[in-house]
Amino acid sequence: MDTEGDHGSRRGQTGRSVRVVIADDHAVVRAGLTELVSAFGGVEVVGTARDGAEAVAITLDSDADVVLMDLEMPGMDGISATARILAERPGVSVVIFTSFSDRDRIFEALDTGAIGYLLKDAEPDEIHRGIVAAARRESPLAPKAARELVDARGKQSAAQLSDREREVLTLVAAGLANKQIGRRLGITEKTVKTHLTSIFHRIGVADRTQAALWAERHGLVRPPTS
Repeated sequence: MDTEGDHGSRRGQTGRSVRVVIADDHAVVRAGLTELVSAFGGVEVVGTARDGAEAVAITLDSDADVVLMDLEMPGMDGISATARILAERPGVSVVIFTSFSDRDRIFEALDTGAIGYLLKDAEPDEIHRGIVAAARRESPLAPKAARELVDARGKQSAAQLSDREREVLTLVAAGLANKQIGRRLGITEKTVKTHLTSIFHRIGVADRTQAALWAERHGLVRPPTS
């Protein structure tokens, strides 16, 4: 007998359709999304829900593979419903489907266990690919959501830099060589190299060119002080 994990890992490999539950409190959106998803090849809508509590009940009563979950719903919201579903059926893939692309909501949803995050302005092909990817236990992310995650990672990495490492990185981005950086900061060239090794590790780059580009992207570049 398949375990929940076995069931999830074999989706899309048994030939049966991906079974989807749609949860949205707006009737027009729910109906339109149901019609759209039902037209996708290899996908079957097995239930629709008007709120989080109904989404939980329908998902647990069905053999659903994927839930398209709105965030803002009356009573139990999408975050709470996601937590309830995954507590009972951890093999279900919950994909948040919402109009909100702010960072806090994205992180809250993913921290709760949602496997993906799509926006309601997505093209039909993106929604179809997202459902299929989620059924395979991949993580479909809207481009805006992906950018938020990348930016957040960059800010987290920047926060881990010491004041001296920030100074060194800023001067690298300004085009100064190690010897020039050492003279500017009153430290040895060897110490500059030591700082660079630490910087590369913290921000996840391999060389000073990548470090300079990273610094520009994250607003650390400023004119060198004289």
